[in-house]
Amino acid sequence: QVDVTAMARLFGYVDVTDSGFIAAVLSIAFNPLFWNVVARWEHKTRALSRVFGSPRAACYCLGAVILMLNCVRSHCFTEAMKSQPKLEGLDCHWAYYSGLAILAVGTLFVISSFLALGFTGTFLGDYFGILMEAKVTSFPFSVLDNPMYWGSTAIYLGWSLMHASPAGLLLTAVVAISYTIAMLYEGPFTEEIYRQKQKGAKNK
Repeated sequence: QVDVTAMARLFGYVDVTDSGFIAAVLSIAFNPLFWNVVARWEHKTRALSRVFGSPRAACYCLGAVILMLNCVRSHCFTEAMKSQPKLEGLDCHWAYYSGLAILAVGTLFVISSFLALGFTGTFLGDYFGILMEAKVTSFPFSVLDNPMYWGSTAIYLGWSLMHASPAGLLLTAVVAISYTIAMLYEGPFTEEIYRQKQKGAKNK
């Protein structure tokens, strides 16, 4: 059961009508929507590959745009935290260092995911026809599925705890929800891409 009292107390610290908070929510929701729509459009039309001259160049350009959007999201997230009050119970050393530890673990997952997948593997290269030879099973994929997404969520959680920010905690929940929805759409679609690859290889 959900602790309604705790939730009500948390919302009591957060002004959800604040323009900075709204901007953070919009940026969080927009990012996965953007890259899923653009990547699926590319997979269907190959329009970006034609514009940029090759699938790899197009993937690198989309990846650069996603990175910039993520920087904007992080900036909006931080500004929303700064503009709203801290939670006294979290404004202490144990919460700060707990947040720092969670942030460090999240960073480890994000960086190790990137190193395992490479740039095109991280930034939706499958949708551009740049397919991996085999599923990555090394760390951190040996520990959990979608470590990039959960690592990113952990970074925001740790950052929020370090700032004793109820607004940050609420925005972290929005991050987790947006990534969960993205995974529901990306997972089956990516699996279908590789099924088609295997089917084509068998027919040769």
